[in-house]
Amino acid sequence: MEMRAAIFENIFSKNPLDLHRLRDEAFNGCPECGSHRAVTWRLLLGYLDPRPAEWPAHLAKMRSLYDQYVEEVILQPDEERQGASVEGSGGDHPLNLNPNSQWAKHFEDNETLQQIDKDCRRLCPDLNFFQQASRWPRRRQASLRHRVETGLLEAQTFGRSQFGVNTLLARPARRRNSDMFRLPEGQEAHWEVCERLLFLYTKLNPGQGYVQGMNEVLGPIYYVLASDPNPDWAAHAEPDAFFCFTSLMSEIRDHFIKELDSSQSGIQGRMRQFQARLRLLDLPLHSRLTQLGLKSEFYAFRYLTLLLSQEFRLPDLLRVWDSLLADPQRFNFLLDVCCAMLVLIRDQLLAADFSDCMRLVQNYPYADVRQILAKAHEFYTRRPHNAASASGAPSSAPGRPAGALGSFDSQDGAVDAEDSTASEAGI
Repeated sequence: MEMRAAIFENIFSKNPLDLHRLRDEAFNGCPECGSHRAVTWRLLLGYLDPRPAEWPAHLAKMRSLYDQYVEEVILQPDEERQGASVEGSGGDHPLNLNPNSQWAKHFEDNETLQQIDKDCRRLCPDLNFFQQASRWPRRRQASLRHRVETGLLEAQTFGRSQFGVNTLLARPARRRNSDMFRLPEGQEAHWEVCERLLFLYTKLNPGQGYVQGMNEVLGPIYYVLASDPNPDWAAHAEPDAFFCFTSLMSEIRDHFIKELDSSQSGIQGRMRQFQARLRLLDLPLHSRLTQLGLKSEFYAFRYLTLLLSQEFRLPDLLRVWDSLLADPQRFNFLLDVCCAMLVLIRDQLLAADFSDCMRLVQNYPYADVRQILAKAHEFYTRRPHNAASASGAPSSAPGRPAGALGSFDSQDGAVDAEDSTASEAGI
């Protein structure tokens, strides 16, 4: 580990740093110690450029911009809305039926905020980190906690009996005590920071809005940045995570837009590419799953949309993301990782019925991510356009960084693919 850390420190010491070499090393996994992974992910996601001498000015500018977003999206609208509601102002008020009313927009946003709140409370439930208090909470007015709590105006259904008496027909479901747990005033949990990040992203991207699952994409990024042992970096995890998340979403946003589902860049197009890749790599396995009627929508939809964030424990997921983010064609490599996951449990899948296959692919049992990545790397190098890179081409060549995964042992698999077929399939 110390040797790996020294390699990354040597890379970071250059100005400009060698981004190709950083990709090569990150593809094999970032060191768990220090700030290496957090700084590397900032670079790989394009938030930092390869010139460390310019980082202070750039970071100050972007963090100031984030503060401005918080001010304009969260603080100012609340102040303006409250100011417009004062008695005698003749202005806006909560019962205003005008669709352009600030209060109407407020209530509409609250519906989105309620969904974000539910999703963020459930971030990595097996990890206590997101329930812990942030060391750098924002001032109370920037917290969405009060807005969420006061927005829980759940409808109650009344009916009129034959005697003209109003009776309560249904009571709103109460939220569980665990869902309502809150930290003392002046503190905010890490999941509340993620809630604010996602609400800001939603407001700044109205054409896309919030879609369930975005919280799972944000979670690993925020965790890596906020758990940095260097307080100079960790203190700014919130704004940095926002811009890193925005950068990643710009690459996968089509997966979250329903109107683009059937396009080549949409999630249906990605699943067709996955099916073609699996058929090429392991025809008997593909045929068996097809025979059982186990559609890729049942499992690959989640794999591809959430970048495997629900398939592995967080420490293992971070290792997988090291490789995904380091590869210039990261989402082609994601297809190979997904195929590798199935091929490594092919014997179980071939012998199972539909229900057992469903259980295996939805609750993936294989725990060794090193072998999964080694198998994925094997598949990746069998693509015709990656042959040069696999044989030792410079890391600037298209495709996977040269030498990546060189320290992993790849197992022999029952896979036989024709390169010409891969070329024809466009995968």
